Amino acid sequence: MYLNQEEIEKFEQDGFLVLKDFVSQDACEALSHRATEIVKAFDPAESFSIFTTNKQTRHSDQYFLESGDKIRCFFEEEAFAENGEPRQSKSRSINKIGHAMHDLDPVFEKFSRTTELAQISKDIGFKDPRILQSMFIFKQPHIGGEVACHQDATFLHTEPLSVKGFWFALEDATQENGCMWAIPGGHKSPVKSRFFRSENGEGTEMEVFNDSPWETSKLVPLEAKAGTMVVLHGLLPHMSYANRSARTRHAYTMHLIEGTADYPEWNWLQRSPKMPLRGF
Repeated sequence: MYLNQEEIEKFEQDGFLVLKDFVSQDACEALSHRATEIVKAFDPAESFSIFTTNKQTRHSDQYFLESGDKIRCFFEEEAFAENGEPRQSKSRSINKIGHAMHDLDPVFEKFSRTTELAQISKDIGFKDPRILQSMFIFKQPHIGGEVACHQDATFLHTEPLSVKGFWFALEDATQENGCMWAIPGGHKSPVKSRFFRSENGEGTEMEVFNDSPWETSKLVPLEAKAGTMVVLHGLLPHMSYANRSARTRHAYTMHLIEGTADYPEWNWLQRSPKMPLRGF
């Protein structure tokens, strides 16, 4: 067992667990370096896709919907001025890379599939964990967008609910540059909404089960030094504010689901049958 009983109980109580010094500085730098290479090779003419959790339906397009088994770059919401010109260089305009680096890129796969992560997944209750998606998040200086308070289970639904996240700080994440915030114990409430593909498969919709506002007064900052891993329950309400600082806030995140759970076809993120989900 990698996690001790006290840590497991804290995760069950809070809905998150912060593990300091989980990965080495070299491992963090290797991911950031590889992400920089991916962005450098990215041709913006391929897509004008903008990622935002605040108005996701408006920005859902085929480039986004077909990224479940690919490696694709998505721009920050504030990357472009009103006249369409970029506010910053391409390398400082990408919001994230997603969503299958853990399967398609050797550097990300090596980081994502370790015996330590396999053990932690078992410690938090997985029987047959499968890595559903991975994202490299830049949180760019000055324009790094806010991620609205949400539950991961809204976007990655299984029956029964099983999604959990592994989030890694590749650089120091502080309140200044947009660290995560979470509501301790908030995972004990049901999922409040469902993000799904439209019937025609060309867009997305949001179904709201409970429109009561989040208790944002209960949010606590999850400041994290580079190398920290944060385990997130799929029902935990969490968010991050915009990054108006001059520093990036690189992070890498993976979402796992139970291999025996049903993953409906109406989930926005889908894969080709030629690339089935794998565990560790």
